Amino acid sequence: MADARTTGSGSSAAPVFTRDQLAGLPDPVARYFDVALTPDQPLIREAYFRQSGTFALKPGAWSRFTGIERCTVHPPGLVWDGRIRMAPLVSVHVRDSYIDGEGSTVAKIAGLITVANLHGGAEMASGALLRYLAEAVWLPTALLPREGVTWAPVDDRTARATFTDRDTTVSLDFGFGARGEIVSAHTMRYRAVKDTFILTPWSARLADYARVSGMMIPMTSEVEWQLPDTTYPYWRGRTVDAEYVFANAAP
Repeated sequence: MADARTTGSGSSAAPVFTRDQLAGLPDPVARYFDVALTPDQPLIREAYFRQSGTFALKPGAWSRFTGIERCTVHPPGLVWDGRIRMAPLVSVHVRDSYIDGEGSTVAKIAGLITVANLHGGAEMASGALLRYLAEAVWLPTALLPREGVTWAPVDDRTARATFTDRDTTVSLDFGFGARGEIVSAHTMRYRAVKDTFILTPWSARLADYARVSGMMIPMTSEVEWQLPDTTYPYWRGRTVDAEYVFANAAP
């Protein structure tokens, strides 16, 4: 992994993680934070990621991609700019976002010809906020109860995270590995099909954890839809670089 830079002044007065914030959490969630965070870990304000991997616009049709993502915690939001190589000289530029409570997906061939433009509405907001919650695994302090996430036990290796932003509430079932790390996520998520949205089982697998800026984050992930007649993996990615701005950073 490339260097992961930390921005911050180191002020002890800034908000930090302490174990008393774990009181009342389900056991697997408390174990996860013990693994993912170090004592007095500053809370994340923003994060920036570079990614690479393969993306399938339809089942089995894999193409290479590169992506840059910015996430914010207050307010919760993300912007992902990706380029999917469809042919040696042809790329589709995709921007996925969740900004001010609104979800959006815009895709353009060579950055000029629009092939998808979805934005607004309860289904887009729900899908985009679910992405934010799932990708908070790369922003571990954003999953703390003090950041608005509520946790409920499902079983010894699973807990449900629920998060509300504005008028949208979403939930994800996170699965935890033997060492305490989050290894999977599962929920029902809206999938765009032509001019409508269909609630569809959606899941992610997370692996290859590494400690970056004091936090354990996954380096690889795979995401899929579970369709009625098949499983449709559509994302296999690696985090190439991660940069964090913490709550103790100078304005």
